[in-house]
Amino acid sequence: MRLAKYLAHSGVASRRKAEVIISEGRVRVDGRVVTDPATPVVSGDDVRVDGHAAVPEGREVWMVNKPVDVISTVDEPGKRTAVVELVDSAARLYPVGRLDADSSGLILLSNDGELANRLTHPRYEVEKTYLVDLRHPVSDRDLARLGEGVRLDDGPTAPAGVRRTGERSFEITIHEGRNRQIRRMAEAVRNEVVALRRISIGPLRLGRLGVGRSRLLDDHEVTRLWEDAGHE
Repeated sequence: MRLAKYLAHSGVASRRKAEVIISEGRVRVDGRVVTDPATPVVSGDDVRVDGHAAVPEGREVWMVNKPVDVISTVDEPGKRTAVVELVDSAARLYPVGRLDADSSGLILLSNDGELANRLTHPRYEVEKTYLVDLRHPVSDRDLARLGEGVRLDDGPTAPAGVRRTGERSFEITIHEGRNRQIRRMAEAVRNEVVALRRISIGPLRLGRLGVGRSRLLDDHEVTRLWEDAGHE
């Protein structure tokens, strides 16, 4: 197995980020600094990153229904809860993408860096669906604008699937993932998001998973995620 893939399977980082870590000279194999991500690694090799052993562990993917005010990080230096604290696992899990502290709903945690990269990289266009509550009533015209794409300070948004669910609410499906994108889209049509809840990622739906609860995905669900992310 190539070294970059080995690190990804060890939960160190995605394969792309692992390549950067290796090129920076932070990885040793059997005591020797290695800077080539393609270096072959076999069972029994002593692989260390910044002095810490990197050992492949059983890959896990967890679904979490994140409450508001829980942080999408591995640890939180303040008083707020980190999302990894909601999962009962000994694996080194990392959030797959982000979900803002003031947003709730579906977020995935995994130690599979390659899967995490595929689910979050815009290239693979994995769809994510949100329920949005607004401060003010939203017109059909503004919903159409959101679906067609609106101009933000970092460029126009791609077309999105938009469906009205109430006078001040709608459902939206996007495949981008810019920082606070939906909130900024609402601002572009002179409105404001008061509640944002993600209900699906690719083929996975939040379903009846309770707020603050988590569950381990089965092999079939993980396979469907890979397929949705274009893995052959």
